[in-house]
Amino acid sequence: MVQAALSGYSDLPMRRLAREYGCPYTLNEVVLDKMVAEGGKKMRRMLAVHPDEHPVAGQLMGADPSQFAEAAGTLVELGYDAIDVNFGCPVKKVLGRCRGGFLLSDPATAIDILRSVRDSVAGRRPLTLKMRRGMDDTPDSERNFFSILDAAFELGFAAVTVHGRTVVQRYVGPSHWPFLERVKRHVGESTILGSGDLFSATDCKRMIDETGVDGVSIARGAIGNPFIFNECRALWAGEPLPPPPSVIEQGRAINRHFELMVDHWGAEKASVLFRKYGVRYAEMHPLYEKVKMAFVAVRSAEQMREMMNTWYAADGDYPEVTRRLRPEALVAAGATFECGV
Repeated sequence: MVQAALSGYSDLPMRRLAREYGCPYTLNEVVLDKMVAEGGKKMRRMLAVHPDEHPVAGQLMGADPSQFAEAAGTLVELGYDAIDVNFGCPVKKVLGRCRGGFLLSDPATAIDILRSVRDSVAGRRPLTLKMRRGMDDTPDSERNFFSILDAAFELGFAAVTVHGRTVVQRYVGPSHWPFLERVKRHVGESTILGSGDLFSATDCKRMIDETGVDGVSIARGAIGNPFIFNECRALWAGEPLPPPPSVIEQGRAINRHFELMVDHWGAEKASVLFRKYGVRYAEMHPLYEKVKMAFVAVRSAEQMREMMNTWYAADGDYPEVTRRLRPEALVAAGATFECGV
């Protein structure tokens, strides 16, 4: 199991927390190749790697093979243990600039990018690829998918993550797990990770059991839910699924996440940035609506402490904790998701 590259989410604090809760491998949020080349203070902070989070991968997105190659070399120099190429992002502004999922409709350019990255990294790090199952459901789209997939392994890429939705689907409708089974059969012993609709440890084990993929890439299911990794470990070991984390256990994880955020971003910025994580943590709280609004109202570290003392107090009297909301409930609540999620 890995924590997927989550645009706007999988920064250094989230990755470190995931590791503390049992995740063996994480990916930084996707970055544009040209932004890596331009550098700057903001980009250095965004690309920071901590000594205690190895192995960690950096994920790149772009459209120009030479620029992609230069950025891949930079990520190696910055200390990333693997370089991941994004051919899966379905966001409209990304597609309009011939990046991400668009490249599944242009296999010649996609393969040029893979070759350029391979040549730039020159065996210094493993290379991996993230794909969706095609641009759409047409036969041409499927042929393009398999030509890129085969080229990746021929070029020496170590693994490919396949999301079971098409690019035009974005996040609407179910992830097509039978396609993942076909892909795994097609590549034989080469490593395939599956992605899409993994919101619990049970989902993760079921994907592996049903499709035969070698592992799972957990995206939306990991936001505000670091517990999923140790829950997966329990199921992998043949143990029963642990009970859902108590409010106190949730609070412990939230406080640790916020502490890591403050260390990395500073208290003022962390207090604002944490709200998007907080509303996801709230999904596990038995008083979800009230807690969600409490997170939204946070504007400072002091308000964060007050909110935690109110809703995650050790002596609080809370209803019984159940499993978090399913994705359809999140959509109904107005949640939106971006590239990589």
